[in-house]
Amino acid sequence: MIPHLFYYQLVVLGLLWFCVMRHHVWPSRCAMAPQRRAEPEPIQPKRTRSNEPTPFAGRTHKPHCALCEHEAMPPEPSPLVPPDPMSPTNRRPRIIDPAMSFCPHAGCAYRGWLGFGNLRANGHPNGRPWHQFHCRSCGGYVLETHGTILHGKRVPVELIVHVLACLAEGLGIRGTARVLEDDPNTVLQ
Repeated sequence: MIPHLFYYQLVVLGLLWFCVMRHHVWPSRCAMAPQRRAEPEPIQPKRTRSNEPTPFAGRTHKPHCALCEHEAMPPEPSPLVPPDPMSPTNRRPRIIDPAMSFCPHAGCAYRGWLGFGNLRANGHPNGRPWHQFHCRSCGGYVLETHGTILHGKRVPVELIVHVLACLAEGLGIRGTARVLEDDPNTVLQ
C-alpha cells in the first residue's frame, strides 16, 4: 500500500514541471525582438478658441430670383385690431359690471378683449355665489371665477380662504387639516 504523502509529492512535482515548461514555451517580453522607438512628434501649442461667431449653418446662399427672395421672407404679423364695441340692448340696466371679464372661447372675436360690451350677467348657476356671464357674440357662457384660483372648486370660499391663511402662516397640509377639522385630501384640493 502506497502512503498518501507520496501522492501529494507527485502532485507538487507535476505542478513544478508545468510551471517550468510554461516558462520556456510562453513568449516573454525579453525574448521578443526589440522594437524601434518611434520618433517623438513635435509638441504643438494648444489651440485657442476663436471669439468670432460661427455662421448659421442653414441657408447660406442667396435665392435665385426676386420671387424666391420674397417667399423666403417670413410674413409680418398683422397688428391686432380690436372688434367694434357692441351696442347696449334696450333691457333694464345691469347692476353687475362685467367690464373686467372677457370671453375665453377660442372661436369668439371678442376673446381676450375687456370692456367691449359683449358679456352680460346671467344669474347664479346652481345657486352658487358666483355670477355667470353670457357672451352675446359667440353665445358661450363663462363663470365670474374663470382664470382664478376659485374656478371649478366645489368647497366654500371661506374654507379656501382659511386654508390659504393657514398655509401662509407656515402650517403644513396635515396641520391645516387638524386646525380646520377636515380631511388632508380636502385641504390639498
